[in-house]
Order: sequence, then C-alpha cells, then structure tokens
Amino acid sequence: MKDLFGKAILDYQTNNSPEDLITETSISEADEMSVAYLFRDFKEMPKLEQKALQLAKGKVLDVGCGAGSHALYLQEKGFDVTAIDISENAIKACVLRGLKNCKVSDVLDLDSSEKFGTILLLMNGTGIFEKMNQISKFLQKLKSLLNEGGQILIDSSDLIYMYDQDEDGAYEVPASGYYGELTFTIQYKGETEDTFNWLYLDYNTLQNAAIANGLECELILEGKHFDYLAKLTKI
Repeated sequence: MKDLFGKAILDYQTNNSPEDLITETSISEADEMSVAYLFRDFKEMPKLEQKALQLAKGKVLDVGCGAGSHALYLQEKGFDVTAIDISENAIKACVLRGLKNCKVSDVLDLDSSEKFGTILLLMNGTGIFEKMNQISKFLQKLKSLLNEGGQILIDSSDLIYMYDQDEDGAYEVPASGYYGELTFTIQYKGETEDTFNWLYLDYNTLQNAAIANGLECELILEGKHFDYLAKLTKI
C-alpha cells in the first residue's frame, strides 16, 4: 500500500498543498472527497458519530482512527483513549494534532491482555472486515479486547439502495457474493492506491454475525441514507 489516504491527511495537517481525494468503488463512479472533512469537529459530525461519542465509557479504543477527530474529542473530554490505524502517515498527523496515545497497528495484532470499555469503529467501521468470510475473525478479536460490561460501537450502511429494482420491486444484486462486498480505489496527487476490499453490512447481517460470535447487537440509531449505528456487547 502507498498510504495515499494517510498522505492526504498528513498533507492537510502540515499545510503541504493538500488536494481532494478521488475515490471509486466497484459499484460507483469516481467521486471527490475533501480531506478537510476528516478534520471535522463534533458539531460537524453526522448524528451517528455524535451519538457514538456520547455513549463512550471507560477506556476507549478508536480503531481506524484516520485523522483522529473522534479520539481527540474524547481526549478533550477526559477519556483515556488509544487510537490505532494501519496508516503511518495518519498516525503522524494524529501526533501533530496532539493525540497522546496513538500508534500504527492492525486491530488483529493488539494484545488481548489490554481491555477496553468502549471500542469505536466509525465511518463505516465494518469496512475493515473486508470480506464476509472474515467477519467472525474480527468480531472474536474485538470481543477479546472488551472488559466486562464493555461495548463495541460500530456503524455501516445497507447498500441495497445502490442497486436497480425490477418491475416487481426486487433489487438486482449480484448472484454471487454479498452485495456489500466492494473493491475501493483511491487516487491522490496523480497516484493511484492499490485496490483494496471494503465491506458494507446491512444491520440484519451484522446482527446475525454478532449473535453467531457470542455478542448481542442493538440498533442504536438510523441515519437518512440507509446508514446506522449499532452497539455490540458480550452475551
């Protein structure tokens, strides 16, 4: 990986002529994304993210922290926050922004002896699962990082609305695979990132996966565009 997403974040933080990111998926055309959006404050965040931050309790782990906006908000509120991301450049930006405890890490590589009261996975947190066949692996790891009474707050979107409907109202989704399994491509400053897998989950699918892995799943809030926030806790 060229870490172009992280490069854009670091460029914005250091005022190094940042440009918009160009994102494209296997079911959508190229679209521009302003890097400034990743630096939004609480008032600018979607209601799903605001709600997740308001529900935070105990020691917090922010998985896939990006520019660190969620972790910084909680840090300022007095929370003990650990923020992780696989992007080295993003973590460099987080350090420059004043995040006290952040590191380059994949959540699967964390030591399960450290426990958290809240684990955040926001901005389509299910994306890091990549594929349907990896959901259990990630949920089991996340579960192992929870202390007693701990919670996983995760958001995603049901992408069914992206597909056409036939005259009977049935959605014309691919016959093979799950319709929320996408491939993503990012372009930044003329460079193209290696294509990567990204998973969007509808709520019922997440709920079934959670139950199969010994987790209760509660729908906390639904957004305007088929997106939702869910809370997972140990059964």
